[in-house]
Amino acid sequence: MAGRSQDKVFLVTGGASGIGRATALLFAREGAKVVIADISQEGGRQTAQEIHQIGGKAMFVPTDVSKAHDVEALMKQVIEVYGRLDFALNNVGIGHTSSLTHEIPEEMWDHVISVNLKGIWLCMKYELPQMMKQGSGVIVNMSSIGGLIGGPGLAAYGASKGGINQLTKVTALEYAKFGIRINAVCPSITMTPLTEGSVKESPDTFKAMIDNQPLGRPAQPEEMASVVFWLCSDESSYVNGVCLPVDGGYTIA
Repeated sequence: MAGRSQDKVFLVTGGASGIGRATALLFAREGAKVVIADISQEGGRQTAQEIHQIGGKAMFVPTDVSKAHDVEALMKQVIEVYGRLDFALNNVGIGHTSSLTHEIPEEMWDHVISVNLKGIWLCMKYELPQMMKQGSGVIVNMSSIGGLIGGPGLAAYGASKGGINQLTKVTALEYAKFGIRINAVCPSITMTPLTEGSVKESPDTFKAMIDNQPLGRPAQPEEMASVVFWLCSDESSYVNGVCLPVDGGYTIA
């Protein structure tokens, strides 16, 4: 039986690990042709290899999403190889050392905003023209509950994720008339390599967040992947411009 995304083309940035890898594998299992983009060549190739091992179709394109020429080249390769782009998960994100706002070094602020916010804008800048040409497409931007609620010590991260949410809403309105839907997913703690690094750095903070988590546990990357898949599917055909908390109830607790 054909998968639910049979022969569709799915692009995932940040596909070398974590939520990106889990989502790439899910789309591949459902029959999509998967393009993995990441700055980590080892991780990106590993994701592609895992897809090939399950009989799926995938290619890896080394990409720094904060560089316009990299993202433009990525999209050119997607179109040259597959001729179209049906779904995109713009997923690259970095954190930063917990710091009071006035203590954040300018270089750290610029790096977080450049990767997290500018990177997603650049991805959409080059994804949207192809989807407009097709008259269809779905984009999912990976945000965070950090863009919905305050996180002391994480001003740059929170500002970048809040910016992603607003960018998602604006573009959802702008491009709906072209048959394109754009939404964002806002996870709480998910056990990705980024989170695992934060746990080692500040285990007490991690424990406090889990203690305040209604479900009493962190999320797994596969749980976020399932939400991304739903947002790309026809089952969510009337969902547009939503910044969806996938947080086990954390933001309402």
